Amino acid sequence: MITIRKAQPGDGDVVGEIHAVSWGVSRGPLCTPKVAAAGIEERRTKWGAILAEEGQDTVLIAFLDDRPGAFARFGASSRPGLTEIHTFFAHPDVWGSGLSAALLAAIVDGARNGVHLWTLRDSPQARRFYAKHGFGETGRRHDHDFGEGPPVALIELLRSEHPAYGAA
Repeated sequence: MITIRKAQPGDGDVVGEIHAVSWGVSRGPLCTPKVAAAGIEERRTKWGAILAEEGQDTVLIAFLDDRPGAFARFGASSRPGLTEIHTFFAHPDVWGSGLSAALLAAIVDGARNGVHLWTLRDSPQARRFYAKHGFGETGRRHDHDFGEGPPVALIELLRSEHPAYGAA
């Protein structure tokens, strides 16, 4: 059974563990070992403070059979009228279970005009997932520098019926 709820301040360790493990598997290989280790540790420990902040972003946690498996942080965007997914990660143990699809649907269903996000250009798994759920490339891209090694390319994906952006 899949359930989704808003994250609470005490959920920092749960969200951090999902983020650290998933980021380590999906992004860690793109970094030097030193940067990967620091990135994993930073993701594991930062969520307690983030969830304690009062802000405009929403963080949802998705559970599969009462076990936390995915989370997303979303909210205001620099693109007027759209919701931006700032962070979306699922533990590798729940990949393919439908948990991420349910979490994404909850975000999209709650957005008034559409949703956009940035993902790794060279992540076919993420790109297939978002395309399967109606997201398309906008043509916008930028590079992200993890601090060591070459920057990685990010692409913007959009799911929108908003007239200013067109259907994705």
